[in-house]
Amino acid sequence: MAEPLAAAGAATRPSDFSGWMLAEQPRIFRLCQRMLGDSDEAGSATQDVFLKAYQAWDRTAAELDDPSRWVTRIAVNTCLDRLRSRRWQFWRKRPDGPDEEIILAMAPAREPDGEAQVFAGQIARRLAEALDQLSPRQRAVFTLRHFEDYALEEIASQLGLDVGTVKAHLARAIAKLREELKDLYGMSRGERS
Repeated sequence: MAEPLAAAGAATRPSDFSGWMLAEQPRIFRLCQRMLGDSDEAGSATQDVFLKAYQAWDRTAAELDDPSRWVTRIAVNTCLDRLRSRRWQFWRKRPDGPDEEIILAMAPAREPDGEAQVFAGQIARRLAEALDQLSPRQRAVFTLRHFEDYALEEIASQLGLDVGTVKAHLARAIAKLREELKDLYGMSRGERS
């Protein structure tokens, strides 16, 4: 009985894919959220990533050395496509001040418990805003390097770039982030002294 299942091969792939997808989904969602800066958009992008992966699974899975690197590349490319999309840019615009206040007043409260959580939330918002100021390529390089801990060579391979180009994008991204966050950076140094 084990031979027909092993010979079928394809019959076991959907369950292999399902388990693999469940294991990878939180990481891919976090990657998309960092790149896109929006949880809803990241959820939609994550679904797109796994749909693309599922569609290519049968012809690609046997050849993959590291499926997690493969799905990361799909995720980065999906996010870059969304960032370039004019339609997504339209939906991404913030509401006017009075409208935003009404929306925030209607939203359920998520009050932090302590001062440290408030400060951490402020830093996270500022970092997200600063990441939003980067070009899509710089954001991809920075995210893969500092959030996913990829080596420069791996980033170059994932994005189809030279290592020197990756270094240049990373240096520009860091310089822009330092400039955007210099008040926080200086404040944290001053508090340590």
